[in-house]
Amino acid sequence: MKIFGICASPRNNTTEYVLKNALSQLEQDGFECEMFTCQAKTIKPCMHCDYCLENKRCIIEDDMLEVYKNLQEADGIILATPVQSGGISSNLSAIMDRTRALEAIDYNLLRGKIGMSIAVGGDRTGGQDFAHLKNVTYFMIHGIIPVSGGPFGSNLGASFWSNDSIEDIKQDDYGMESLNRTLHEFKNFLNKYI
Repeated sequence: MKIFGICASPRNNTTEYVLKNALSQLEQDGFECEMFTCQAKTIKPCMHCDYCLENKRCIIEDDMLEVYKNLQEADGIILATPVQSGGISSNLSAIMDRTRALEAIDYNLLRGKIGMSIAVGGDRTGGQDFAHLKNVTYFMIHGIIPVSGGPFGSNLGASFWSNDSIEDIKQDDYGMESLNRTLHEFKNFLNKYI
């Protein structure tokens, strides 16, 4: 089974650290993993021009082409975002909006895949739940089955407090527990439904 992880941070720092950790654990369990990072990539916003409805592809040709390919091939999708202005990053918002072109090709293209959310905030309560809710909403809109870590500390996904420091996120034991719980459920869903 293939897992596609999106690091929606404009930097290669704390969010990438967490996503790489998650993908490494999945690889150890035999999953094939691919990661896309938004750092130094160009993902233009959707123009909602409807070009994709008639032509079955997006009119914009940028680094989103790599995302399209991996979304189609993946069985599981992990969205990892830094918390910005109390929600997801602008990079992730653009990716979500641009996914519309995939449904123009085939309405059911993403249906039945398994989705997991990671949110990394500079503060412990910096908006991680709002970021998770946006990710879960995205999953639901596209027919992706959202997975949480369960009702005891990882209700919507894996939440981290980075304090904007790679050293501090490595010491966020609570965040790592939420990641491990969420990964456990993610693997259970993949093995059950894929």
